Amino acid sequence: MSSARHKIYFASDFHLGSPNEAVSLEREKRVVAWLDKVSVDAAEIFLVGDIFDFWFEYKRAVPRGFTRLLGKLSELTDRGIPIHVFTGNHDMWIFDYLPRECGVTVHRSPIERTWNDRRFMIGHGDGLGPGDSGYKVIKKIFASQVCQWLFARLHPNFGIWLARSLSGYSRSTTGHKDQVYLGHDNEWLIVYCREQLAREHYDFFVFGHRHLPIDHALKVNSRYINLGEWMSGESWAVWDGSELKLHATSKVFG
Repeated sequence: MSSARHKIYFASDFHLGSPNEAVSLEREKRVVAWLDKVSVDAAEIFLVGDIFDFWFEYKRAVPRGFTRLLGKLSELTDRGIPIHVFTGNHDMWIFDYLPRECGVTVHRSPIERTWNDRRFMIGHGDGLGPGDSGYKVIKKIFASQVCQWLFARLHPNFGIWLARSLSGYSRSTTGHKDQVYLGHDNEWLIVYCREQLAREHYDFFVFGHRHLPIDHALKVNSRYINLGEWMSGESWAVWDGSELKLHATSKVFG
């Protein structure tokens, strides 16, 4: 790691494509501006899931749009900055297009990394911890090759419209629940982190999915960071080699 590029950046839940093209485009421009800014001293960049509100790669087609983001990712990897993309519950059908065209590394489950003897667990966060059994079943179905093959049989015009409609319906029924902090004992990712700490030590857990910026001390030397989302504000985290700091334009819980 060079002295100029020594920081590790994390962001999550851009949900590009939602709720409409105009609003999504404005958000995409903010994301690209952020990537430009952090690329000055970034050693690596982690985009921790739900970059897109929906994504599916047909054999010869991908969802239209997002050219500013895809171009910026390609530019940064061409400059030698590793970019890690995690699949989330909204874009789990990212396959090989982004690695081939943009040079990113795709992760489908949480990973472990160590920097300066500090141990990190990094992942989107969906399906972890107790409860939400219905979603966990749906996730297994959507992750199956049979389901992916069947969806690929749909014409892209219909398939992408259907998926975006379902995504919008899911968000409307959820309402503002994602914006309510449930407390230390009821936040399922906090419960998950505690379970992991009972087995082995991690200095930091970095997740997305929750749509709330959270900085919670699990122990004196272990913290849970949730990266929040970009639909109602901006939040992201940076590791400078000695400290992990969460930046947010909205209230930070924990």
